Amino acid sequence: MIKVLQVYRTYFPDTQGGLEEVIRQICRNTREEGVENRVFILSENPVPKVIGREEAQVHRFHRTFEVASCGVSVGALSGFKQLVEWADVVHYHFPWPFADLLHLFSRASKPSVVTYHSDVVRQKTLLWFYRPFMRAFLNKVDVIVPTSENYFSSSRELGRYSEKIDVIPIGLDEDIYPEVSKEEQQVVRERVGEGFFLFVGVLRYYKGLHILLDALQNTSVQCVITGAGPIEMKLKEQAVRLGLNNVQFLGYVSDNEKVALYHLCRAVVFPSHLRSEAFGVTLIEGAMFGKPLISCEIGTGTTYVNADGETGIVVPPANAKALREAMLQLDEDEVLADRLGKAARARYERLFTGRLMGKCYAQLYKKLRCE
Repeated sequence: MIKVLQVYRTYFPDTQGGLEEVIRQICRNTREEGVENRVFILSENPVPKVIGREEAQVHRFHRTFEVASCGVSVGALSGFKQLVEWADVVHYHFPWPFADLLHLFSRASKPSVVTYHSDVVRQKTLLWFYRPFMRAFLNKVDVIVPTSENYFSSSRELGRYSEKIDVIPIGLDEDIYPEVSKEEQQVVRERVGEGFFLFVGVLRYYKGLHILLDALQNTSVQCVITGAGPIEMKLKEQAVRLGLNNVQFLGYVSDNEKVALYHLCRAVVFPSHLRSEAFGVTLIEGAMFGKPLISCEIGTGTTYVNADGETGIVVPPANAKALREAMLQLDEDEVLADRLGKAARARYERLFTGRLMGKCYAQLYKKLRCE
């Protein structure tokens, strides 16, 4: 049994998001390969301190304060050291600057791997101060894992560490999603209809949702936006200002409702326009449910998941006209949408299953422990 400590700023049940799901999938699928996982996180209210979940024990430490979305804990260092002592391998999820400092200050000597989910994109001023610590951290870890070859080749920072790169794409297990009855689907259908374009995710600045709303103007294309986030009110105000009656904001939805929405939609639209979007778990979900995908070319893993002309349509970023044309094309051509959706499902089965991701990480952990 290999013992692995997963390190990130947050996790279930405190928060729900794409990166939390990735960590859960890694824990779940490496367990079948002989790996025991624990998860180190910070929490606003860490009571109880340890939560036993199906996939891993979650060890929570009090978050003292937060700077630019970076949680910091004054008292977590000793607990981190104890968990590192337990582990055979330490697995960090980047970016989280506080984890870099934990690694450096604890002088952790265990084999270490970093899943490099994204460059630091928005906090350019803070990056100037953080960069020396970041590079010291990345120099010390043993392996850096980008989630796609696309992201590795387009990241200026990752090019400095090419000798320690091992690309492992994100994968999802189909069986963690609930089976939804026809009756449950009908309830959702009565609420939102069907044949709409679906967005699933946290409502953040880099998701390009303001561009999506612009693209919906003066069309009859129906769109459903699920999720909550810091720009939710701003987006709703924009929709009112544009006079949109073809978009519905559902807020947070349950897993059953989400699955029903995937079944009922015409396609998944994912308009992220900045490199902060490194992969796009929603795109994998859409492919898993056999839906055509619309995304933007931003030089990251989104275009690895969504192969233009094969599984969907890729448009230039921040281009409402191109996004509108892509939606209209799939809205009007059911045969095309069906063909792309079937190809998306086939690509999911070939490249993006949780089982495949778990095998790759388990092999990496075993290799690190033996070195």
